[in-house]
Amino acid sequence: MRKMILAAGVAALFSCAYTLSAQAPEYKFTVVTENPVTSIKNQNRSGTCWCFSGLSFLESEVIRIKHIKDTAAYPDFAEMFVVSHSYKDRADKFIRTDGNIGFSAGSEFGDVLHVAEDYGLVPQEAMPGLQKLPVHGELDATTRAYVDAMVKNPNKVLSPNWKKGFNATVDAFLGEAPESFEVDGKTYTPATYRDEMGIVPGDYVTLTSFTHHPFYTSFAVELADNWRWDTAFNVPIDEFMEVLYGALEKGYTVAWGTDVSEPGFTRDGIGVLVASRLSTAGSDQERWVGRDGEKKPAGEVSLPEELPVTQESRQEQFDNKLSTDDHGMHIFGIAKDQNGTRYVMVKNSWGTTGKYQGIWYCSDSFVRAKSMEIVVHKDALPKELKKKMGIK
Repeated sequence: MRKMILAAGVAALFSCAYTLSAQAPEYKFTVVTENPVTSIKNQNRSGTCWCFSGLSFLESEVIRIKHIKDTAAYPDFAEMFVVSHSYKDRADKFIRTDGNIGFSAGSEFGDVLHVAEDYGLVPQEAMPGLQKLPVHGELDATTRAYVDAMVKNPNKVLSPNWKKGFNATVDAFLGEAPESFEVDGKTYTPATYRDEMGIVPGDYVTLTSFTHHPFYTSFAVELADNWRWDTAFNVPIDEFMEVLYGALEKGYTVAWGTDVSEPGFTRDGIGVLVASRLSTAGSDQERWVGRDGEKKPAGEVSLPEELPVTQESRQEQFDNKLSTDDHGMHIFGIAKDQNGTRYVMVKNSWGTTGKYQGIWYCSDSFVRAKSMEIVVHKDALPKELKKKMGIK
């Protein structure tokens, strides 16, 4: 998930331009509902938010499914196992399509589910990766150069050797995926461990909300990071939000693909709908919200008054490349601020940073405007929607 293009005229779309700053008042949140999540992780200098948030979502699913109360028994899935298989699958498809799909660090939640289905899952200790914190610049540059060379087909015919070389390159950066491992004295394969955890990848559904395809049909959202061409079920935005809140209220959590290149999405754990600005990179956090200690422009002191979001404004932002899929996170609760505005509680993958130690509070307006997709367990859906989707 990544930002692709930012148009300079976005501020004209919102009459309530507002800059959050150190002078902004203290937000006071009251938790309405909060579901269990595992510890905050740090994707650091890697574009793997889709994996960190997707696995965080599945970890919460294990907690829910197995009714785990002891935090010491919470699962911790290995991100690099999923990333490794994703890169290898993507290289194969890139070659098969003559380079006509996206090939970068970004991806979508469906990628996590595909890897879990096809290869399984492993605990962090079984594949901890070769770096304490991911730094994937060399990995990304090397693998991209490799597949670009293979698309040119310098030998005029591809041999199986290209795949062996590519896989070895990924393993050199991320470590080799284990064929088996032990947990509490029992031997598992990645597939049997996935099954032991109660994860059934086919039980999860993706929802989106756009008008360039008919509602209550499925389509592949046209984003470069959706390289697997996974489909999402299209529903009106009000229904989309009802599913989101309803799932949280029923004890489910939600994987969330969104756009965070907005000044209202701050390094201090707040996401509100204001004028747009794109920051530059370093860590993934710096890229979107700036580094700790960075001075911000002076702003208003009252909480921002956010404009209502319509289906039409959502579509306009998407069509004009002002909303795209630059970040994936994990929604686990609902809160309200001192004015009664509803927020979702979001687990991020930038480490224990910001005022809320890695947790963000994103307003209803922000979620309505900037959501690309959500993934939920099928049992979290209302019965009528399941019927429309053909789910029993």
